[in-house]
Amino acid sequence: MESVREDFRTGLDPRWRRYEVDGGRLEPTGLSFRFVVAGATPRRYADAQIDDYQGIPRRRFPWRPPLRMTVRARFSHPSGVLRGTAGFGFWNDPFMMTGARVPTLPRAVWFFYASPPSNMRLDLEVPGWGWKAAVIDALRPVALPLALTAPLVVLLMNVRFFRRAVWSPIQRALHIREALLSVDMTAWHTYRLVWEGGETRFEVDGEAVLDGAPSPRGPLGFVMWLDNQYMVVTPWGRLGWGLMEVPDRQWMEVDRLEIEPGG
Repeated sequence: MESVREDFRTGLDPRWRRYEVDGGRLEPTGLSFRFVVAGATPRRYADAQIDDYQGIPRRRFPWRPPLRMTVRARFSHPSGVLRGTAGFGFWNDPFMMTGARVPTLPRAVWFFYASPPSNMRLDLEVPGWGWKAAVIDALRPVALPLALTAPLVVLLMNVRFFRRAVWSPIQRALHIREALLSVDMTAWHTYRLVWEGGETRFEVDGEAVLDGAPSPRGPLGFVMWLDNQYMVVTPWGRLGWGLMEVPDRQWMEVDRLEIEPGG
């Protein structure tokens, strides 16, 4: 792995693949880049994104621990008003969004935002939507036997009395940890994750917001994006996906991106 120090004043490094769909576009400001979605409708997916894994197999995704990622960013709207999903970090692109790969279970370590009506309540201590630090590794060997018990798990999870007792050991087995970020998304903040072989630490402006989170395995790809989708995935069997209207202009602005091997 080599270090990345993105200087947005001179344009995007050739390593990044641009992904601009419908109402999504990447706009240089001279000092930064804005990931913009405007005029999106519930009928068409809109995305402004950069990544480094389009068109390559997952085994060739470039990033493994230990590494440190630092991003300085702000958003046009606060949490709950910004529509769709957004974020930056590392994942395995499990849903064939940028290539003809076999679908798989998610593996990610990132800062992730989802607006209502999204509800991804995978960590029972954290709401199903919002601006979060998050990790998941649903591809651990224990995932297969857990999948065989999924119908029973979903049934029991619909009984509130059993919910925590049933899901807590599964959440630990799948290395799911999240923390809701209580920061003003519209202000500039420096976001850092330190992804090591055993644990991951997340910081905002130098303060730890999630420490001792279990680390997913690599290799993973880097992604930074803003789009107009929502998702519903809960342990008690609620599933859904759709697209949101974004009639006005909204954006994520980034003026610093660094990825450095080592903790």
